[in-house]
Amino acid sequence: MTTLTEIGNTPVDFAVLRSMFPSHKSVNNKISELEKSGVLIRLKKGMYVVSPKESGKLLSLELIANHLYGPSYVSMESALRYFGLIPERVYANLSMTVKHSREFNNQLGRFIYTQCQKEYFPIGIRQEIHAETAFLIATPEKALCDLIIHTPNLNLRFKKEILTYLEEFLRFDMDAFYQMDYRIFEQCAEVGKKKVTFKKIVKILKPLNDYFLQIADMMLFEE
Repeated sequence: MTTLTEIGNTPVDFAVLRSMFPSHKSVNNKISELEKSGVLIRLKKGMYVVSPKESGKLLSLELIANHLYGPSYVSMESALRYFGLIPERVYANLSMTVKHSREFNNQLGRFIYTQCQKEYFPIGIRQEIHAETAFLIATPEKALCDLIIHTPNLNLRFKKEILTYLEEFLRFDMDAFYQMDYRIFEQCAEVGKKKVTFKKIVKILKPLNDYFLQIADMMLFEE
């Protein structure tokens, strides 16, 4: 039988916990006891995660965000901060979903989910593995697209406006920006909102992408 330690840091629902305690007359009471003693952490009704003290594994807010409401992936400032592209701490765990926008609050923090179009959802997301924990997160390019689309009254139509927004408002790592893959912005422009902004970003990045590819090809040729 699976033990709480074996579950590790993966969130589990009531059905899994019930199967672990078949001899208990009241599984609800058992789960309440484990929660009160700090062995289990309640994420939402019917979903829990084992405390790091019990499992021996650090909690992953990104993995929890994936499980709490899905299908979803970590994005916007949460993803940009994870990749070290913006300096500010993020006040909540931000994700995108094809379902209705939702918000959850628990003792681990605030989890906010923003709805996006189904055809837009799969562009530029990847499985990240950190500390032996795998979760879905936006690529830096997709995270920036999500942030631009879902920032109210943000209308970036010119190169100068885009660079000012990145450098002064987000304090973005501009060296990393100039090395971003323009093709993600191109795909987002095809099916997402704020097409003018993304097409302008493509114009900024495409010549740089082509230049870096030429340099890489030259280095391979020299070897």
